[in-house]
Amino acid sequence: MYALFVKEVRGFLSSVTGFLVIGIFLLITSLFLWVFHTDFNIPDYGYANVDSLFILSPFVFLFLIPAVTMRTFSDEKQTGTIELLLTRPLSDMQIITAKYLASFALVVFSLLPTLIYYFSVYQLGYPVGNIDSGGFWGSFLGLLFLGAAFVSIGIFSSSVTDNSIVSFILAVAVSAFMYLGFEFIYSFSLFGKFDLFIKSLGMSDHYSSISRGVIDTRDVLCFLSVIALFNGLTWFVLGKRKW
Repeated sequence: MYALFVKEVRGFLSSVTGFLVIGIFLLITSLFLWVFHTDFNIPDYGYANVDSLFILSPFVFLFLIPAVTMRTFSDEKQTGTIELLLTRPLSDMQIITAKYLASFALVVFSLLPTLIYYFSVYQLGYPVGNIDSGGFWGSFLGLLFLGAAFVSIGIFSSSVTDNSIVSFILAVAVSAFMYLGFEFIYSFSLFGKFDLFIKSLGMSDHYSSISRGVIDTRDVLCFLSVIALFNGLTWFVLGKRKW
């Protein structure tokens, strides 16, 4: 499994795709946080925090992570190498885990340079260090969990089709629904006393909660459940070949 993980990571980093994804993510966030005069601009806002990064990043992830994962299994199916891959001395879940961790590693590589934003604002604060560090690290952890959940959705979307474009569109649609869909349904107040339960099913509610800097097991379980669900669905899709 480790060999497959290394192969996938090298595949990302030895092609344009990996650096393009990292570059686009950093370019978009940097422009909105430091250059463009919008509500996200940190110097214009005048306060020592980087909340704008954690408001903006999920929407960038909605498109960038599906771009990373869209070829994970779809290309293997299209080129016929999926059969060769599945004959290796690895279980289906080991193959899924290796591809999942490789894609998630690229997300982590994308996020690590954003720590520069934290240290910049830390130094710009008055007095120096006047920043809500707990809120930042909670939000950063929440973004990692959110990225991990989006990766699992993207891997699943790639497993159900041999067309990368279809995989990308499906991953964007499912990720958007899992992040914002339940919040949207909650806004209509259709389920009475169950409205808050419906809202709690969405990742947006748990992402906002963990961003306050308090690690609640309910928030962690929500993300882990989404990851387990979609990795399990991917395992089910791959397992259909044995029927």
